[in-house]
Amino acid sequence: MIRFGYRIGFALMAVGLIGMGIIRMQSERAGNATADADYGVVPPFSLVEAEGRTVDLQEFQGKVWIADFIFTSCAGMCPMMTSQMRKLQDALPQDIRLVSFSVDPARDTPAVLADYAHRFGANRERWLFVTGDRQSMYDLSIKGFKLGVDDKQGTEAEPITHSSRFVLVDKDARIRGYYSGSEEEDLKRLIEDAKRLL
Repeated sequence: MIRFGYRIGFALMAVGLIGMGIIRMQSERAGNATADADYGVVPPFSLVEAEGRTVDLQEFQGKVWIADFIFTSCAGMCPMMTSQMRKLQDALPQDIRLVSFSVDPARDTPAVLADYAHRFGANRERWLFVTGDRQSMYDLSIKGFKLGVDDKQGTEAEPITHSSRFVLVDKDARIRGYYSGSEEEDLKRLIEDAKRLL
Protein backbone atom coordinates (compact mmCIF):
# COMPACT_ATOMS: atom_id res chain seq x y z
CA MET A 1 0.00 0.00 0.00
CA ILE A 2 2.86 2.35 0.92
CA ARG A 3 4.66 1.52 -2.33
CA PHE A 4 1.47 2.28 -4.25
CA GLY A 5 1.25 5.65 -2.47
CA TYR A 6 4.86 6.45 -3.45
CA ARG A 7 4.10 5.58 -7.06
CA ILE A 8 1.08 7.89 -7.10
CA GLY A 9 3.18 10.64 -5.52
CA PHE A 10 5.98 10.28 -8.08
CA ALA A 11 3.45 10.20 -10.93
CA LEU A 12 1.79 13.41 -9.70
CA MET A 13 5.19 15.09 -9.31
CA ALA A 14 6.18 14.06 -12.86
CA VAL A 15 2.90 15.39 -14.27
CA GLY A 16 3.47 18.67 -12.41
CA LEU A 17 7.00 19.06 -13.79
CA ILE A 18 5.83 18.31 -17.34
CA GLY A 19 3.02 20.83 -16.95
CA MET A 20 5.46 23.50 -15.77
CA GLY A 21 7.66 22.79 -18.79
CA ILE A 22 4.72 23.14 -21.18
CA ILE A 23 3.66 26.43 -19.58
CA ARG A 24 7.21 27.76 -19.88
CA MET A 25 7.46 26.74 -23.56
CA GLN A 26 4.12 28.39 -24.33
CA SER A 27 5.22 31.56 -22.53
CA GLU A 28 8.47 31.70 -24.49
CA ARG A 29 6.72 31.06 -27.82
CA ALA A 30 4.34 33.94 -27.09
CA GLY A 31 7.25 36.32 -26.62
CA ASN A 32 8.60 37.44 -23.27
CA ALA A 33 12.27 38.17 -23.87
CA THR A 34 13.47 37.08 -20.47
CA ALA A 35 17.12 37.06 -19.46
CA ASP A 36 17.46 33.41 -20.52
CA ALA A 37 15.30 33.38 -23.68
CA ASP A 38 17.69 32.65 -26.53
CA TYR A 39 16.66 31.11 -29.85
CA GLY A 40 20.02 31.27 -31.60
CA VAL A 41 22.01 33.81 -33.57
CA VAL A 42 20.93 35.51 -36.81
CA PRO A 43 23.38 34.31 -39.48
CA PRO A 44 25.39 36.79 -41.57
CA PHE A 45 23.59 38.21 -44.60
CA SER A 46 24.22 40.74 -47.35
CA LEU A 47 21.07 42.12 -48.98
CA VAL A 48 19.80 45.19 -50.83
CA GLU A 49 17.74 47.91 -49.17
CA ALA A 50 14.95 49.89 -50.87
CA GLU A 51 17.36 52.73 -51.69
CA GLY A 52 19.64 50.28 -53.50
CA ARG A 53 22.43 50.18 -50.94
CA THR A 54 23.86 46.98 -49.47
CA VAL A 55 22.76 46.04 -45.96
CA ASP A 56 24.47 43.38 -43.87
CA LEU A 57 24.21 42.02 -40.35
CA GLN A 58 27.09 44.21 -39.19
CA GLU A 59 24.86 47.26 -39.61
CA PHE A 60 22.78 46.05 -36.64
CA GLN A 61 25.69 45.34 -34.31
CA GLY A 62 24.94 46.92 -30.95
CA LYS A 63 21.30 47.58 -31.94
CA VAL A 64 18.04 46.05 -30.75
CA TRP A 65 15.86 45.29 -33.78
CA ILE A 66 12.63 43.66 -34.87
CA ALA A 67 12.25 41.64 -38.06
CA ASP A 68 9.36 40.35 -40.11
CA PHE A 69 8.96 38.62 -43.49
CA ILE A 70 6.44 40.04 -45.97
CA PHE A 71 5.88 40.70 -49.67
CA THR A 72 4.34 43.80 -51.20
CA SER A 73 1.71 42.18 -53.47
CA CYS A 74 0.30 40.10 -50.61
CA ALA A 75 -3.44 40.55 -50.09
CA GLY A 76 -3.48 38.44 -46.93
CA MET A 77 -1.53 39.00 -43.71
CA CYS A 78 1.21 41.32 -44.98
CA PRO A 79 -0.66 44.65 -45.03
CA MET A 80 -1.83 44.03 -41.48
CA MET A 81 1.67 43.03 -40.36
CA THR A 82 3.12 46.15 -41.94
CA SER A 83 0.49 48.29 -40.22
CA GLN A 84 1.49 46.67 -36.94
CA MET A 85 5.14 47.42 -37.67
CA ARG A 86 4.11 51.04 -38.19
CA LYS A 87 2.61 50.98 -34.69
CA LEU A 88 5.92 49.65 -33.38
CA GLN A 89 7.77 52.44 -35.19
CA ASP A 90 5.56 55.00 -33.45
CA ALA A 91 5.70 53.36 -30.00
CA LEU A 92 9.37 52.39 -29.68
CA PRO A 93 12.44 54.54 -28.91
CA GLN A 94 14.28 55.86 -31.97
CA ASP A 95 17.31 53.60 -31.50
CA ILE A 96 15.30 50.38 -31.97
CA ARG A 97 15.43 49.38 -35.64
CA LEU A 98 12.83 47.60 -37.77
CA VAL A 99 13.56 45.36 -40.75
CA SER A 100 11.04 43.92 -43.22
CA PHE A 101 12.51 41.15 -45.38
CA SER A 102 10.78 40.39 -48.70
CA VAL A 103 10.03 36.75 -49.53
CA ASP A 104 9.15 37.71 -53.12
CA PRO A 105 12.40 39.11 -54.52
CA ALA A 106 11.37 38.51 -58.13
CA ARG A 107 8.71 41.22 -57.83
CA ASP A 108 9.91 43.20 -54.82
CA THR A 109 12.66 45.24 -56.42
CA PRO A 110 14.19 48.09 -54.41
CA ALA A 111 11.91 50.57 -56.24
CA VAL A 112 8.79 48.53 -55.37
CA LEU A 113 9.92 48.27 -51.74
CA ALA A 114 10.56 52.02 -51.60
CA ASP A 115 7.01 52.72 -52.79
CA TYR A 116 5.59 50.24 -50.28
CA ALA A 117 7.59 51.81 -47.44
CA HIS A 118 6.29 55.25 -48.42
CA ARG A 119 2.67 54.03 -48.45
CA PHE A 120 2.98 52.80 -44.87
CA GLY A 121 4.77 55.88 -43.58
CA ALA A 122 8.04 54.13 -42.79
CA ASN A 123 10.80 56.20 -41.25
CA ARG A 124 13.56 55.10 -43.61
CA GLU A 125 16.28 56.00 -41.12
CA ARG A 126 15.20 53.20 -38.78
CA TRP A 127 12.82 50.91 -40.73
CA LEU A 128 14.49 49.09 -43.61
CA PHE A 129 12.86 47.06 -46.40
CA VAL A 130 15.32 44.58 -47.87
CA THR A 131 15.50 41.99 -50.61
CA GLY A 132 17.98 39.64 -52.24
CA ASP A 133 17.92 36.51 -54.37
CA ARG A 134 15.25 33.91 -53.61
CA GLN A 135 17.61 31.36 -52.08
CA SER A 136 19.14 33.91 -49.73
CA MET A 137 15.75 35.16 -48.56
CA TYR A 138 14.34 31.67 -48.01
CA ASP A 139 17.47 30.46 -46.23
CA LEU A 140 17.39 33.51 -43.98
CA SER A 141 13.73 32.92 -43.09
CA ILE A 142 13.88 29.15 -42.65
CA LYS A 143 17.42 28.48 -41.40
CA GLY A 144 18.24 31.82 -39.85
CA PHE A 145 15.02 32.96 -38.17
CA LYS A 146 13.36 29.49 -38.00
CA LEU A 147 10.27 30.81 -39.79
CA GLY A 148 8.50 28.85 -42.51
CA VAL A 149 8.06 30.11 -46.07
CA ASP A 150 6.75 28.32 -49.17
CA ASP A 151 5.77 29.46 -52.67
CA LYS A 152 4.30 26.16 -53.86
CA GLN A 153 1.06 25.86 -51.89
CA GLY A 154 -0.29 29.40 -51.54
CA THR A 155 -3.65 30.92 -52.46
CA GLU A 156 -4.59 33.58 -54.98
CA ALA A 157 -4.61 36.26 -52.26
CA GLU A 158 -1.41 34.97 -50.71
CA PRO A 159 0.62 32.99 -53.27
CA ILE A 160 3.54 32.75 -50.86
CA THR A 161 2.81 31.31 -47.44
CA HIS A 162 5.07 32.60 -44.70
CA SER A 163 5.16 33.22 -40.98
CA SER A 164 3.28 36.18 -39.54
CA ARG A 165 5.60 36.34 -36.51
CA PHE A 166 7.66 39.33 -35.47
CA VAL A 167 11.14 38.45 -34.23
CA LEU A 168 12.99 40.38 -31.52
CA VAL A 169 16.78 40.47 -31.92
CA ASP A 170 19.18 41.80 -29.31
CA LYS A 171 22.39 43.86 -29.62
CA ASP A 172 24.46 40.69 -30.21
CA ALA A 173 22.20 39.42 -33.04
CA ARG A 174 20.63 36.79 -30.78
CA ILE A 175 16.95 36.00 -31.30
CA ARG A 176 15.18 36.73 -28.02
CA GLY A 177 11.49 36.25 -28.80
CA TYR A 178 8.73 35.51 -31.31
CA TYR A 179 5.45 37.43 -31.32
CA SER A 180 2.21 37.20 -33.25
CA GLY A 181 1.94 39.87 -35.93
CA SER A 182 -1.83 40.04 -35.48
CA GLU A 183 -2.39 39.98 -31.71
CA GLU A 184 -2.49 43.32 -29.87
CA GLU A 185 -1.41 41.69 -26.59
CA ASP A 186 1.66 40.23 -28.28
CA LEU A 187 2.43 43.66 -29.73
CA LYS A 188 2.33 45.16 -26.24
CA ARG A 189 4.65 42.44 -24.92
CA LEU A 190 7.01 43.01 -27.83
CA ILE A 191 7.20 46.74 -27.06
CA GLU A 192 7.96 46.03 -23.39
CA ASP A 193 10.53 43.34 -24.18
CA ALA A 194 12.30 45.46 -26.82
CA LYS A 195 12.62 48.38 -24.40
CA ARG A 196 13.96 46.00 -21.74
CA LEU A 197 16.72 44.83 -24.09
CA LEU A 198 17.96 48.40 -24.50
